[in-house]
Amino acid sequence: MKRDSRLSGVLHVLLHMAEFDGPLTSEALAGMMQTNPVVIRRILAGLRKEGLVHSEKGHGGGWRLAKDLESVTLYDIHLALGAPGVLALGHRTEAPGCLVEQAVNSAMGEAFDAAEALLLSQFQQITLASLSRDFHQRLDQRGITQQALSEAAHMRNCSDGDD
Repeated sequence: MKRDSRLSGVLHVLLHMAEFDGPLTSEALAGMMQTNPVVIRRILAGLRKEGLVHSEKGHGGGWRLAKDLESVTLYDIHLALGAPGVLALGHRTEAPGCLVEQAVNSAMGEAFDAAEALLLSQFQQITLASLSRDFHQRLDQRGITQQALSEAAHMRNCSDGDD
């Protein structure tokens, strides 16, 4: 069963954006994410509608975060993605008149609803700032400086022809 990784991918993109002072092009972000710039533009266009990012056109333009990391939760981003279902499990619906299927679906439905409510409640408690702090703690543990990280990103972008 394929899992929906859009939320994880969007969080990844937003945290990359948070590491840069200036705007980032779709091409630069796509390089970081190892995907197509069209995918990045499609994702960020949806987030722009919700006021989470904004774009600047022209030379030196690109995408920027529109809100402070502390004010954006995983729940906000989940909603910006259209509030997709968070559970991969579902009901069997081949025989809706079957009393056994009804009993099973009723019990499972209550459990699904409780699990989803708990997960979404947790999403409301996790901010982009907390993810960024975790990222920086991991950098520190590996002895990687912010300057080294920025230089590596710059070199990668230069080799992609962005400069």
